[in-house]
This record gives sequence, C-alpha cells and structure tokens, in this order.
Amino acid sequence: MLIRFVLIGLLWLAAGVGAHAQDAAATTAATVDETPALTLDQRIDAAVKPVSDAVSGAIFFAVRVGGTDEAPVMFPLILGWLILAGLVFTFYFRFINIRGFVHGFKLIRGDYSDPKSAGEVSHFQALTSAVSGTVGLGNIAGVAVAVSIGGAGATFWMVLAGLLGMSTKFVECTLGVKYRLMKADGTVSGGPMYYLSRGIAENYPGLKGFGKVLATVFAVCTMFGAIGAGSMFQANQAYAQFFAITGGDAGPLAGRGWLFGIVIAVLAGLVVIGGIKRIGSVTSKLVPAMAAMYVLGCLVVIGMHLDQVPAAFVSIFEGAFTAEGVTGGVIGALIQGFRRAAFSNEAGLGSAAIAHSAVRTNEPVTEGFVALWEPFIDTVVICTMTALVIIISGELAALQGSTLSGTAQGVQLTSQAFASAVSWFPYLLTVAVFLFAFSTIITWAYYGAKAASFLANESKVVLYGFKLFFLSMAVVGCTMNLGSIVDIADALLFIMAIPNLIGVYMLMPVVKRELESYQARRRSGELR
Repeated sequence: MLIRFVLIGLLWLAAGVGAHAQDAAATTAATVDETPALTLDQRIDAAVKPVSDAVSGAIFFAVRVGGTDEAPVMFPLILGWLILAGLVFTFYFRFINIRGFVHGFKLIRGDYSDPKSAGEVSHFQALTSAVSGTVGLGNIAGVAVAVSIGGAGATFWMVLAGLLGMSTKFVECTLGVKYRLMKADGTVSGGPMYYLSRGIAENYPGLKGFGKVLATVFAVCTMFGAIGAGSMFQANQAYAQFFAITGGDAGPLAGRGWLFGIVIAVLAGLVVIGGIKRIGSVTSKLVPAMAAMYVLGCLVVIGMHLDQVPAAFVSIFEGAFTAEGVTGGVIGALIQGFRRAAFSNEAGLGSAAIAHSAVRTNEPVTEGFVALWEPFIDTVVICTMTALVIIISGELAALQGSTLSGTAQGVQLTSQAFASAVSWFPYLLTVAVFLFAFSTIITWAYYGAKAASFLANESKVVLYGFKLFFLSMAVVGCTMNLGSIVDIADALLFIMAIPNLIGVYMLMPVVKRELESYQARRRSGELR
C-alpha cells in the first residue's frame, strides 16, 4: 500500500511537471514574434525548475554562521547531519577508522577469504565496485571549486571529513551485509533498503512500519538520483570534456552528443546487464588502473614543482586556521572542505552498502573493515592530489575569490593546472574524466536497479527494465543542458542520508555486538 502511495505521488509530480511544460510552451508560442523560441532544453529546464528549486531549497537549507550582510557564510544543515554522523560513529566505535585500517587492508588482499562463503564477489571486487561509484568528476572538478572558494585550507578540512567518513562507511556496510537478502539463485540484494526494513523490524518490532517507510523513501530517492546524477550528469560532463578538446563547435563532436551518448551507453550496458559479478570483474581492473593513472599524472605535476611542495603544505595548514583573503575565512574553508568530502565519498548516503552487500563472507563486520578504505582512497588520496596540483601549479591565485559553481568550470580549471606542467596533460585528464564518469555510471546503474527491484518485490523484469532506462538516459544527458535536472538529482541523493542515518543510529548497537563478537573470536583463535 505504501509503495502504491509513493507511485501515485510520483505520477502526480510528473503531471505537475507536465503542466509546467505546457505553460512554458504556451508562453513561448505567445511571444514567438517578440523573442526567439525556447529550445527543448530550455523548455524542460523551465518545467523542472520550480520543483527543483523547492526540493533543493529544502534539502540544502543553510543557516548563516558568519560573514557580512553582503557576503554571508552559509552552512548547509545536511552537511552538519553527515559530519555529525562521522563524529558519533568515530567515538562510539573508538576510532575504528584508525584501529581497523590495517585489518581492512589484509581483508582486501584476501588474507581471510573463504570461497565457500555466501555472496557474489570478493572483498577487493566489492571495494572497487563501491569506489567506482564515488571516484568521479567531483574528485577532479569539485576540488577545484572548493579550493577556489575556501582556499588551500579547505584541503585540510576535506581530509579530516574523509577520515570521519571512514567510520560511517564501516557501520553502513556492516549493516548492509548483516541484513542482506540471499536469493535461491545465489544472487544478493542488500543495502539500506534492507537494513532499514529488515533490521528495524527485527530489533524494534513496534517500529516495523516506520522502517518500511524509511526504506521506501530511500529506494525512491536512489532510483531518481541514479538517473539524474549517476547517468545523465556523468555522461553529459564526459561529453563536455571530449567536446572541448576536439575543437568545440568546429570539432567532429559538434551536434553529435547523441552519438557519444550511444557509445557510452553501449559500453556501460555490456557491464551493467551482467550484474554485480561483471561489475566487480570490470571495476577490479578499471578502478586501480584509472586511479593509478590519475595519481601518477598528479605526481608528475607535483614532481615538476617539488620545491613548492613544502610551501603548499604550509598554506594548507595555515589556511585551515587563518584562511585570510578567502570567502568566509576559516569557517568558509571548513565548510568547503567538509562539503567536498561529503559530496565526494558519499559517507552517510548509504549507497556504497548496496555494492558491499554482495561480498562473499559469513562475517558482516569484515566488510565494514574493507569499506572504511573507500573514503580514504576517494578523499584522503585522490581529492588531496587534485588540491595539491592546483595549489602548486599557481592556478589557485587565479581561482581565489572567483564565483565558480559548476563542474564544467572546475574541470577546465584542473585541466589548466595540469597543462601548466605538461602541455598534453589535458588529454590525459580527458581520459581520466571519461573513465571516472564511466565507472560511476556502471555502479549507479546497479544501485538504482537494486532500489527499483526492492520496490517491486525483487522483480527481475523491473531490475533489467530500470537498467535499460538508465542507459537510455545517458544518451539523453549528452544531448542537452541539464540545469535544474541535475539540481533535483543532487537533492534526491542527499535526501537518502536522512532515512539512512536515522536507521543506522538505531542499529549501531547491532554493529557493536557484531564487532565485539568478531574480535573475541579472533583473539580466541576461533577465527584465523
């Protein structure tokens, strides 16, 4: 009944958007003699904008924490919600992000693997599948925007937030495995949809309905967030970078966004149709290769400016606590750093638990140890590398105080920083952009499909139907300016953090019992 209510609500929303579209079209027709006709992109943007503004305004509601009346410093409450979770879990589990780091590495390299355990992929494949969903354009473009507004000091707060996010991922992914659904055909379904519904029902029988509501809200937001941010946006930005380096309007890709979209959709389809086993197989090779390529490129740039590295670290630490001359001062640097980390590694959103739930293990807490490596790779390593390149290349001075807000601008700025060292490095960056976008697409296709199948009682028809629709949206994304569609998709992604973290707070005693039992059995020799 609840799912039917949600679907009716979505149909009502679609009808409202359609009405807005008709109004926009009518307005255009009435003024055709006075102004140029609106393009399809503009009509869609006009139709979606009222809904987008309302949803984005609610989820990204911010309070003033400093600045002046002319330039106030605003703090998004959803960001505080995510950072608070990292702090709570870090202290509740006694700095598991530090204590469990080495054991997580041993699990990743297969020291304790048992091929007879239930599940579909290895610890390493589960990690790379999840990392492929978080390592994306935000690591390249978003960091440039963060340091341009928050200064070099934003890097310090970004790293701190990444370390806190490690604890959040530990809890989420332990619960994902604990309450996953093992099917008769050997496939696995897991993630917040399942620990919110099954976990809350098991531990709080009187709140079973509440858990189902949380799970349904999470699944709906995952589906639509995956389509907008995981498919359309990623394909759009990959096309934008290729379009730029091939000559722009005078190049071969001008007016052929649809062709680029078909290529990326077909390539992604070859992977996502095969499920988590094929995704894990591909990402286990793709993620290390693309991360190594990008980090190597960063190291080359850093190496060519080696004499400036000490000064860069000094500016990072000093900027974290003084931040003179940047928007918002210290508070601005802190907000930008925390925001970039939260947006990049997705700790608290619950998305990664969907991929980690497919791991082959009989001990849920082992995947928690593996998962805490995800924010470390995404934020502490890759985001920091991008920030260092921008700082030591001299581009930061040009960025300081700018009003950049878009990812496209951020990609161009990072490209300029690479080009300052080696003229052809922007081409390397283009390859990285494509791989980062591609890896995000294949993982979010899986996330969205699992959410859709949960709402449809594990229907395989819905599972594969969603995947095909998701891929078709990648083609659409390459042919239009996304505008408000991306805004609402981003908002839906962060709505996921609200039901997810409510459930995780309720279930964190379960994780503590799992952790204590696992450690006790390891000490006694019961587990090797």
